[in-house]
Amino acid sequence: MRRLATAATVVVLTGAGVLGTAGMAGAATGPVGTHGTVTACTTNWGSLDKTATEANAQPLKNITTSQNTCYDRMVFDIGGATGKVGYHVGYVDAFHQDGSGEQIPVQGGAILQVYVSAPSYDPATGKQTYTGTAGKPLPGVNISGYRTFKDTRFGASFEGQTQIGLGVRAKLPFRVQQSGNQLIVDVAHTW
Repeated sequence: MRRLATAATVVVLTGAGVLGTAGMAGAATGPVGTHGTVTACTTNWGSLDKTATEANAQPLKNITTSQNTCYDRMVFDIGGATGKVGYHVGYVDAFHQDGSGEQIPVQGGAILQVYVSAPSYDPATGKQTYTGTAGKPLPGVNISGYRTFKDTRFGASFEGQTQIGLGVRAKLPFRVQQSGNQLIVDVAHTW
């Protein structure tokens, strides 16, 4: 009888230990400062081309990047844009400068080409509003240490649109959204 009670105690304590460990493991996988909640990353965006055909006459002012738990983000600031902004975003085998066709090397496992319907100059005056240089990294953008973004290259500003080459770790899901006068491109860390 004593052996049966001892065996029952061992089973109960082992079960409690497993449950306690599972609770700790869940807490350890959540983002810092979330008190044990686990973030589920949605990656059902797909990796096929995404396009919006709206036209925009407002110039590109700036491009910034940031990191998130689930994705890396690139933001195009189009000052004065009041309606929808047109874009075409998709993976390409090689990045060719719009207009000249010259190939621009982009590092990473895949290249995401981004066209934004916003020139990098003021259409009324011709004055440059974004200081990107063909074939060079984006000015003021530092992506060192990013999980998904590996390289950025300015392509061209040609016929009212700006072209960017974004080197990413692999061909991963991405989404394009607009918030006010900003066009946002998010590339997921995983499938």
